[in-house]
Amino acid sequence: MERRTIGAAALVVGAVGLGCMPMSWAYSGSRQRGDESLRAVHRALDLGSNLLDTADMYGPFTNELLLGRVLKERREDAFVSTKVGLLVGEQHVVANGRPGYVKRACDASLRRLQTDYIDLYQLHRADPEVPVEETWGAMAELVQAGKVRALGLCAVGARSGRRPGARLHDATVRQLQRVQQVFPVSAVQAELSVWSPESLETLLPWCEARGVGFLAAMPLGNGFLTGTLTPGEGFEPDDVRARHPRFTAEMMAANQPIVAGLRRVAHRHGEDITPAQVSLAWVLAQGRHVVAVPGAKQERWVAENAAAAGVGLTVRDLAEVAELPGAQGSWD
Repeated sequence: MERRTIGAAALVVGAVGLGCMPMSWAYSGSRQRGDESLRAVHRALDLGSNLLDTADMYGPFTNELLLGRVLKERREDAFVSTKVGLLVGEQHVVANGRPGYVKRACDASLRRLQTDYIDLYQLHRADPEVPVEETWGAMAELVQAGKVRALGLCAVGARSGRRPGARLHDATVRQLQRVQQVFPVSAVQAELSVWSPESLETLLPWCEARGVGFLAAMPLGNGFLTGTLTPGEGFEPDDVRARHPRFTAEMMAANQPIVAGLRRVAHRHGEDITPAQVSLAWVLAQGRHVVAVPGAKQERWVAENAAAAGVGLTVRDLAEVAELPGAQGSWD
């Protein structure tokens, strides 16, 4: 697989990584099977999708425990990215950026992951009660202690409640400017896909100008851009898509022209090429420091996603994707 370099620390990873959250959290709990997920992780590493993206809140904790079973055997094959800063309650999620907590959370993640170091430690969300510089400073001390190799920041991502006229990632850029004064940012993780391209406005250019890696989260639009979801089929109650306005039967039907357009491009590249692979190839075409991190929990989807790194979109392809209709429906 093509390798990409991210951050001042020159971290080298496969162009397509593996988002591990669906294995343990947020998507269709009845379809989460530990042994199947373990095979998927091993398959990803075999194919060069070595960036394994997780977080202590996924489960909570169970996703890191699952990855630890693989890392115990194959630590040298993997690039481990995990996150800190969010606590999961019974019906809510709260931020905790206190320095003491961050250091304890890192030690706990190391134990669950069965490793001595984390390649990329990301701040999941800044704590509004703690200056982000204090949180970032504690994370920087973890680098100095040898427990972490590099630091990353997840985008704020709030679509509602923004200042009038503000762009989606203005708040994230302000955070980045603040923490960059404390310790270098190696990577930023934010949503980027054909139907959610807002990161192209300000966030990706900010990263490109500074050699900061960009981890494209949800590059398949939470599964919609794969073309495998049927409008009106519904989702299990614990699936995050059951509560998303874009995944109502009406909105999924209204957005089918996007999938149809991706399928037309895919057919030009061969019968075996899928809309999902075109979606991922489009993400990779947005910059040399962009790494796609699609979520998956089955070997077949891992293999399909990894193969997308070999799909080279032409100028015509990119122009055609650019002309697809924008997504209908709120994403709040």
